Amino acid sequence: MNPYQQRTIWTYFLLAFAVVIAIGSLLYTGYLVKSIKKSERIRAEIWALSIKQMTSSDDNDFLNYVFTVRDSLTVPAMIVDEKGDIITTKGLDPTKTYIKMPDVPGVKKKATYDPGYFKNVLDDMKSQHEPIMLNVLGNNWYVYYQDSFVLTQLKIFPYVQLSVIAIFLLLAYSSFNSSRKSEQNQVWVGLAKETAHQLGTPISSLMAWIELMKEKFNAEGDPLIAEMENDVQRLEVVADRFSKIGSQPVLDEHPVYDVVKNFIDYFKIRVSNKISFEISGNEQLKAGLNIPLFDWVLENLLKNAVNAIENTGKISVEISGNKARNQVYIDVTDTGKGIPRSKFETVFKPGYTTRKRGWGLGLSLTRRMVENYHRGQIFVKDSELGKGTTFRIILKSIKDDQ
Repeated sequence: MNPYQQRTIWTYFLLAFAVVIAIGSLLYTGYLVKSIKKSERIRAEIWALSIKQMTSSDDNDFLNYVFTVRDSLTVPAMIVDEKGDIITTKGLDPTKTYIKMPDVPGVKKKATYDPGYFKNVLDDMKSQHEPIMLNVLGNNWYVYYQDSFVLTQLKIFPYVQLSVIAIFLLLAYSSFNSSRKSEQNQVWVGLAKETAHQLGTPISSLMAWIELMKEKFNAEGDPLIAEMENDVQRLEVVADRFSKIGSQPVLDEHPVYDVVKNFIDYFKIRVSNKISFEISGNEQLKAGLNIPLFDWVLENLLKNAVNAIENTGKISVEISGNKARNQVYIDVTDTGKGIPRSKFETVFKPGYTTRKRGWGLGLSLTRRMVENYHRGQIFVKDSELGKGTTFRIILKSIKDDQ
């Protein structure tokens, strides 16, 4: 199992664990809400019975007890008759229970009920609970009540709690991820520079041995020696690439077609002759390039394309542009096995690979070099299983950034 798959499994595990915690919290809070609802219903029923008892008893001591029971209700409540007229209320907002009448000369000022406020409260009570019915002196009365403030707060508490936890986890994850990436970058930069340093000595020795071979065997024009020189020069380029990691490279404007063609000419003689190469497009387009690093980009893409072609196939590179946006497009197309649409972004993740001996770093480094060093973009433009894949690189001219 590669590191990418391990991270994916751990991500799903943590997500599932968080869902279990959330569901558990909601279920427990739901249990508490139901318990408090039941308790408030019982209190409302006791209050309703106390009102009924007040209408049928003359015992003062008993009535005092009933008043105490009635006044113990802590939730807003209303009693209405069969016509919907309000008989009595409990616990409503005293600042909204009445409205002041306007001052009229010669008319005594008085206060009266605000019917709009009572209607709104009664509608809200009806939507929350079934009424408690009382039969008082042959008349049917209906008791409505609201949830208490504590119960209302308890209902929304788990969502507030989960939101706060989610925000905290998101910030913690972002901070951890940023710290981890910074540490990985430092390790990557140190390893790259040390590799460049270690390659320096054997490359210099190889160059000296080649010169000695030319003199000893009089092989100045030997094609094999020439290819050896090309490979040693290639090693120099590789060492130079690694030495540039961690520092902002200098970008110079180059004809994109020429740069791509030069690399393809070098690359195609080092792969199977069953794979053909083709380059087409606008030869005049220029973009800001650091050639050693951009050759690395092309190398990774072409190697990826070669690995995708199982036997015989073709790799095409088309160069086009958009004058309005001052952009250069480089489309690398192969006739390989293709990429599922669900993996279009995954292929750029470090550690993701479909090869048994692969490290899963090629396309990840390619994206880093295109986006971080060349201020461009790279993505899977199109792919179809069994038919092939097209990667697109978008570059900008240096003049466009100035």
